[in-house]
Amino acid sequence: MGTAKGSVLIASDVQAILPYTKKVVYLDDLETAHVKGEAFQVFDANGKPVEKKVTTIDWTAEQAKKEGYPHFMLKEIFEEPRAVARALAPHVDVEKHAVDILSHTGLWSANQLSAACASIDRIIIVACCTSFYAAQVGGYLIEQFAGVATSTDIASEFRYRKPVIAKNTLAILISQSGETADTLAVLRQLKKMQVPVLSISNVKNSTVDREADGRLYMNAGPEIGVASTKAFTATLALMHLLALDLAKVRGQLKLNDESRYVRALLAAPAQMETVLACDKFFSEAAATLKNYKGFLYMGRGVNYPIALEGALKLKELAYMHAEGYAAGEMKHGPLALIDDRMAVVMLAPSDSLYEKTLSNLEEAKARGGVIISIGTVGNEKLRALSARYLALPRAEWSVNPLLESIPLQLLAYHVANALGHDVDQPRNLAKSVTVE
Repeated sequence: MGTAKGSVLIASDVQAILPYTKKVVYLDDLETAHVKGEAFQVFDANGKPVEKKVTTIDWTAEQAKKEGYPHFMLKEIFEEPRAVARALAPHVDVEKHAVDILSHTGLWSANQLSAACASIDRIIIVACCTSFYAAQVGGYLIEQFAGVATSTDIASEFRYRKPVIAKNTLAILISQSGETADTLAVLRQLKKMQVPVLSISNVKNSTVDREADGRLYMNAGPEIGVASTKAFTATLALMHLLALDLAKVRGQLKLNDESRYVRALLAAPAQMETVLACDKFFSEAAATLKNYKGFLYMGRGVNYPIALEGALKLKELAYMHAEGYAAGEMKHGPLALIDDRMAVVMLAPSDSLYEKTLSNLEEAKARGGVIISIGTVGNEKLRALSARYLALPRAEWSVNPLLESIPLQLLAYHVANALGHDVDQPRNLAKSVTVE
């Protein structure tokens, strides 16, 4: 509930209230509110009055305005460099190039941190939709850096099976709104099983935030467009920091490697600013791209979840057939779909898996696929093989997902806009999924 002069506003997400008031009251499950004019009274499940705290939101109404952009989504894409910088800021020492995020979660005291992290045998990350793809990137990074077995689950699947949770498991739950119904159900399921839960959300005092054992914040600011953009990249930044710090505390990360990866992360916002220049590229290309019968997005390793996210964005916004695949799976079915009316979006940055990815690209081209490649600057071979080529700044392999996300978001945005669709409010979708 938002409390304003002369009225009380009711909404399922705080962002809907923000243009009218910054004073909000959060209702817990089974509570009832009686509202008349600007007065309200809250009752518990037994009908007894409950005193509720009024919270002041630290977002501004200006942040929830378009500020000259044609759509909220485009504005929020252009806000991503700052969103990532805000996500990193509380957890990075910019002078020492050191990471410290685990101590900020509230899960452990300073004296407990080292022993607690050393005892973690498994991590499970649970989320929905776009947050799930961020979870997959996070799982890859945690295993690569910290050597901790990590699994990722879709919340709506996890909650209806009987998961086998090993001793010394840490659960991480991701929800932009902090109100996602399936994710919240998983949180309560895990707490009954006495599994410690760390939440990552964008809304302080949301239900997931309140009920988790520990918490981190995306700090992305209000995200109005239904298709998540800056909250996604802010989550990628947090997962990167978590993986590094866990490796550090467990003695898996050398000091010079910590410095190198932290410097790469600190450079990412400026690199993302340069990637935003591809907005014009996709604005012009959309007139042609909208005519393809479908899109296949492919990547390997840490880039594979970004391919999945890119396909989701096109489905959400343009209502077109789009699928994301691990590039190594192309011969196991997707190759049959490829012809001269199928666009193939290949994520091929210069990393340890580049040569394998390039081989998949050549196979797709040989079958007549129209190649849109996203690679590292200076790769003339990739440019020659592609109908359209986007060059990303040279970065650490672990930072590439942050840079790749922006072109895929802009591709979906401009194709949807060229088709005349409502980019901010796609049909049949809601920003926060608060019911099954």
